[in-house]
This record gives sequence, C-alpha cells and structure tokens, in this order.
Amino acid sequence: MNIYNVKLIQKIIRTKLATSFRLIPEIDFLPGQFMQILFDENDEFNAEMNKFISFSCAPGKNYIEFTKKLSESYFSKKLMALEQGDTFKIKAPLGETVYYDNQKKIAFLIGGIGITPAISIIEHIFVNNINTNVILLYSNRTVDDIAFKPELDKWNAVENINVFYRVGEGKTDANTSIGKIDDDFVKSIISDLKSTTFYSFGPPRMVDAMVDLCNRIGCEKIITETFMGY
Repeated sequence: MNIYNVKLIQKIIRTKLATSFRLIPEIDFLPGQFMQILFDENDEFNAEMNKFISFSCAPGKNYIEFTKKLSESYFSKKLMALEQGDTFKIKAPLGETVYYDNQKKIAFLIGGIGITPAISIIEHIFVNNINTNVILLYSNRTVDDIAFKPELDKWNAVENINVFYRVGEGKTDANTSIGKIDDDFVKSIISDLKSTTFYSFGPPRMVDAMVDLCNRIGCEKIITETFMGY
C-alpha cells in the first residue's frame, strides 16, 4: 500500500443519499479492495476524519471512484464540501476480500451501500468479458434507493450476469420483487449452492444475517467484509 495525493474530478449522485466521488490519478488495485481517506494526515487513527471506503469502479480506468452513503457526520459533510480540483490524501490499496478471474460461479448477498465492492467486481467482469457466472441479490427499501441501477441493468443484459432486486415497499418491475433476501428467495434463484462462492459486504448486522442464511441453506464458500463506522 502507498499514500497518494488525489484530486476530485467529478461527483455523481447515485441516490438521494449516496454520492460517488471520482478521483485522479489512476491507482492499481484488485476488484473488491478499499482505500483509507486521510483528511487528518497527521493522525491516521482519527476515526472521525479518516475512514475506510471501498472502490466502486473496476480497476484499470483513468480514474478511481468511491461511493458514500451520506449522513450528518463530520466526515460526510467534509466530503460534500469538496469541489472539483480539491486534493486530499488516501492510503491504498487495502483489503484481501477480492475477486480473482478464475472463479467460475459467484453470488452477492448485498444490502444498501454494501453494493460498492460488488460494483467494482461486476464491472471488472463485464468490461473484461470474463467467463464468470455472476448472480447479484440486492436489497433496498425502495427502487429509488437502488444505487448504480442504470449500470446494473445494463450489465444484467449480459448472459453471465444476473441481477435481482428486493425492496421492502413500493413499485416493482421484471427483476424486482417485494421482500427480504431470505432462505427461500436465495434457493429459488441459486440452485448450485455448494460450488458457488458467496460474497456479502456491508454493515455488520447485514453481513452476519447473510452468513447465518448461507450456513442454514448449505453454502460452503462464504467471503465477507464488514463496513465499520461508515
């Protein structure tokens, strides 16, 4: 890992609460890894100002990107105050919860902002035309809360990438249904539980629930990453 000085080149509104931040220069990383943003360069352990956050784009672009669910925290306000051309430091790449191109079957059990590392992995598979079968089960409160929906819908059109949305309420469409990611729903979508590698990212409560689900239904390969203090 190294410390880089990065420059903001674009903000992208993903939902009413989630915003993406695109930065230069490009940095080498593996799909699924994350960075640490260092607003306090003198104390990297300052948990209020320096936070870990996933890449939300595939490697190999001419920029890097992260996406944050914004709140009233000091860190969120600091992000939203950034303007195009502003610079700050990051430490990257970090994390060992990554995807490798030789994986044949993978599935994501994701809720909310836990989608970010999954986006990095799925986009990597899409742009490089990798022969990995991908199933994404993505849960949100409503359709309007689905981050990256235009990108996911485009990738869903590819034969080896299949996206299924679950929402708690509101409108649905062809690949959106009401309900939670539960045992019956997973089994109705994924028939080959034992040879599929399952990924779950996000807040500890969500990840723990998905691990318990996988254990109940007989999944054998489970990879997780919890988002702390986001």
